[in-house]
Amino acid sequence: MALILCPECSRTVSDKALACPGCGYPISFSPEPAKQQKERKTAPAKQKRRKLPNGYGSIKKLSGNRSRPYAAYPPAAAVSGDGLHSTLPAIGYYSDWHSAYEALSGYHRSPYNVKARNSTFREVYELFYKSKFEAPRKTPSISSRYAYESAFKNCTPLHHIRFLDIRRQEMQEILDNCSLGYSSICNLKKLFGQMYRFAIENDIIEKDYARFVTINQENDNEKGEPFSQEELDILWNNTFIPAVQVILIMIYSGFRIKAFETIEINTEELYFKGGVKTTAGKGRIVPVHPAIQKFALDFHRNFPRFRVENFRKTFFYPTLARLGISVTANGKKHTPHDCRHTFSWLCDKYQIDELSKHLLMGHSLGRDIEKSTYGHRTYQELCAEINKIKV
Repeated sequence: MALILCPECSRTVSDKALACPGCGYPISFSPEPAKQQKERKTAPAKQKRRKLPNGYGSIKKLSGNRSRPYAAYPPAAAVSGDGLHSTLPAIGYYSDWHSAYEALSGYHRSPYNVKARNSTFREVYELFYKSKFEAPRKTPSISSRYAYESAFKNCTPLHHIRFLDIRRQEMQEILDNCSLGYSSICNLKKLFGQMYRFAIENDIIEKDYARFVTINQENDNEKGEPFSQEELDILWNNTFIPAVQVILIMIYSGFRIKAFETIEINTEELYFKGGVKTTAGKGRIVPVHPAIQKFALDFHRNFPRFRVENFRKTFFYPTLARLGISVTANGKKHTPHDCRHTFSWLCDKYQIDELSKHLLMGHSLGRDIEKSTYGHRTYQELCAEINKIKV
């Protein structure tokens, strides 16, 4: 008598036994060769599948040649009191049974709405819109509704993509390729942000990709009115006032007032370096116009700690009021941003070429591929253009 391994359960049994006492498998009277027994003994044991508890959900192997044939389903949901149940969509599809089981276990550790999780961008928008505008005791304005509806229409490429699959790149392309105005692009970004917040609150997603999206277009809503030639003459007649010098620096450089908090002034090559707000505007170099060179050299000495709000309230508005030019001919109050509008007007008046004007003001070249790719100006060329402006 000799001991052999059961071919089914690998239990040691007698070669004289009719069947394995452990699993009942019939035993052959011709024992396996020793080599085969050794290979079977050293083979890894097959991982046993766990039986799923009642109401836990199910794992099904789908037919056909699939790379991920195992589908994990959450527990069926009751439809009504008549006992009917509906099968919810699959949590996901997996390459093996145990991966599907791990996904199902994860669902039970942190349950979520499977139907909503598989919703498209359009379906999440409809849920968000209903929550925001149709909930009881909410009285949103008509303009607010219109802004969100228009923003949704302007992101058509996303409408049929599963919300869970959308990433920053898809949303960024919508903003960058939008041909509408700055306010419309802001509404798009706002829609993305609020939809992601809604989706996180309702367990549709875990990560907010909308917060990584940026607006790369120039703000065309910064309205203003240039200083007239008569108002410029008054400023030039009062250059002994330090605040007037700063106002003239802003007018003849085109920088926003905020940029002067961190502006760099190269006193040897005589250029400004700085800028705020847009990618095209930040860190740009603008030659110092000859008429304001002395003012530029004295800027940091007169205003060593330049702060926007302090300059507005303490210097800008009081100085214009004292000179009698605080209000335009149209009855509008001059603001610091009017200095930038004045620079733009001077560029047009003295026929500075369009590309140089864009570069000096830090405007984005947008979708103009030729200018954005091949549009270059040397420092000397920019000097020649800005020196066209006469005082």
